[in-house]
Amino acid sequence: MADYHFVYKDVEGTTTEWDDIQRRLGNLPPKPEPFKPPPFAPRVDADEQPKSKEWLDAREPEELEELEDDLDDDRFLEQYRKLRLAELREAAKAARFGSIVPITGSDFVREVSQAPSDIWVVVFLYKDGIPECGLLQNCLEELATRYAATKFVKIISTDCIPNYPDRNVPTILVYNSSAVKGTYVGLQKFGGKRCTPESVALALCQSDPVLNDGHGGNDSSRDNVIEGVRRKFIEKVVAQHEEREEEDSD
Repeated sequence: MADYHFVYKDVEGTTTEWDDIQRRLGNLPPKPEPFKPPPFAPRVDADEQPKSKEWLDAREPEELEELEDDLDDDRFLEQYRKLRLAELREAAKAARFGSIVPITGSDFVREVSQAPSDIWVVVFLYKDGIPECGLLQNCLEELATRYAATKFVKIISTDCIPNYPDRNVPTILVYNSSAVKGTYVGLQKFGGKRCTPESVALALCQSDPVLNDGHGGNDSSRDNVIEGVRRKFIEKVVAQHEEREEEDSD
């Protein structure tokens, strides 16, 4: 006669009195928590969600473009969509650059002369091994990060202008609309060997809104540069005064 073995399985989570006693004595592991499935939440299609300001904030520029005809019935949301799209485009423009890009002579026309008319280009002519070039490059690197809507490029001087004398480097050329708007030879106009990013920024923006952080119009960006220079100057004067006071107290 066949030997059949049956295994009885009670409802999940139930235990016997004997098991409870054994658990209190530490002979059995703690009773596992009964399985509870997560609550059902029907998936909501993004197109079916109610349109709101927060909903528009989460959309990408391409999605905002596609919504142009869908929000005609809601004047507020349509105006907000246009405002949000303009903000995203301005932010993308501001983040266009942000560093000094090395170029060669063959890149000059494309990167500088053919730059869009709304872009100011700062061209840094340098030679390796010249201390003044390294000093000015450090200042320009900080400005390139701070004013990311302005394009900064650097090129070896003789690649840009054949036989350009080393005594004239560093040199900065400022371009806009395919034309040279400013030329700065050496460090004299930037404060000599004591030049700072602020002194360079102030010199570049004396007559034209060369530096642009991308968060306002050209005039406001120029005003921001001048105000930033003043603020930095005050901070340095205060810091120097505090250092002298500390030295005197010692």
